[in-house]
Amino acid sequence: MITDIRTSIAAAAMALFVAAGPGPAFGQQGAVLSDYTVADLLKPCIEGDNASREGLEAESECEQYIAGFVDAYILLGAAEQDGVCLPAQNRRDEVRWVFTRWAYKHYSERAMPAAEGLIAAIRSGFKCP
Repeated sequence: MITDIRTSIAAAAMALFVAAGPGPAFGQQGAVLSDYTVADLLKPCIEGDNASREGLEAESECEQYIAGFVDAYILLGAAEQDGVCLPAQNRRDEVRWVFTRWAYKHYSERAMPAAEGLIAAIRSGFKCP
């Protein structure tokens, strides 16, 4: 089931990136993203750390979204285009921690689409040296 979720997320992210085409903003003017927001993604990301019983399921939701998104981000060349160097080890946790910090720092932007928030977090947290 987790593989199915990850595949679905990666496919959705790839569709977003392919539709957007190349460009510095990596977005298509007027494109409508899902209604899954930064706040929606933040909730399972922090619940995974805070809850002992439901934490594993929540953390899985967070990390599977991130894993699919990051796979598409790398596969489509956006990481290289954005000058982003993602860690090879423990990538899901590292991106989750960077996203969580970014979301709290930019708490007023929690209604933005999760994909936009994740891109902003990745770009600010993983700049290549």
